[in-house]
Amino acid sequence: MTATLDTTQAATHAAAETITAVVVAAARAAAALVPSGAELVPGPAVTDPDAVPVPPAAAAAVGARLSGEITGDVVLVLSAEVVEALDNSPVGPMDVATALRPALEAAAATLGRVRVDAERTEDPVTALDGLRDKGMFVAVPLVAGAGHPSADHIATLALQVTLPTAPRTPRNSLDLLRHVAMEVTVEIGRTRMTVGELLSLHPGEVVELDRAASAPADLLVNGTLIARGEVVVVDEDFGLRISEIVSDAAAELGAAQA
Repeated sequence: MTATLDTTQAATHAAAETITAVVVAAARAAAALVPSGAELVPGPAVTDPDAVPVPPAAAAAVGARLSGEITGDVVLVLSAEVVEALDNSPVGPMDVATALRPALEAAAATLGRVRVDAERTEDPVTALDGLRDKGMFVAVPLVAGAGHPSADHIATLALQVTLPTAPRTPRNSLDLLRHVAMEVTVEIGRTRMTVGELLSLHPGEVVELDRAASAPADLLVNGTLIARGEVVVVDEDFGLRISEIVSDAAAELGAAQA
């Protein structure tokens, strides 16, 4: 009995160490996309929700849900310096949740096939309280690099994650969702630009996207890639001729309707 208990505790401890290391990697990925005058690096990870290190002048937090291979919640607590920089942007005030979504997506990408949904701006204390007692918790401070004279604490990334379990397929789930309206968009490409590059734009300038002219466009449903196809014109409106089904969910839906 004692040997079994020791083995279980060892396995739990190993899992906790692994998740902590992954969250530190997620924090490092997010740090690269948090607005700051200096390079940000992760500090020591904390697993106690009552001892979360937050910036001395925490002004706002961006929270979001995680879904996919790992489920849970992520919170990015921001210092007043970051919030003020977004409020006083040369291109006008920027929504905090929208501006920090790329940082959250970068963090989620290190966890595997994980999506970020329903991002929102919250009070830092409320956002962190929402992570309590839900699953495994890890918080990582993001501070200015060691070479920075003040070593300011700029932000904190906190994650609550639930380890994946065996998948369950609810009976008749497609029947329940058949009449739910979903947002469908077609994307021909993306690019990333600095604020300086945005300010230098002028009429007639061409913005290059990250996709060749001959490449198919993406069909996304609620932000999830479902299919690819060719952009066509139908009665003076744009349309998409499907050439490839990408998502397993889309394939299952098509099979159910057949």
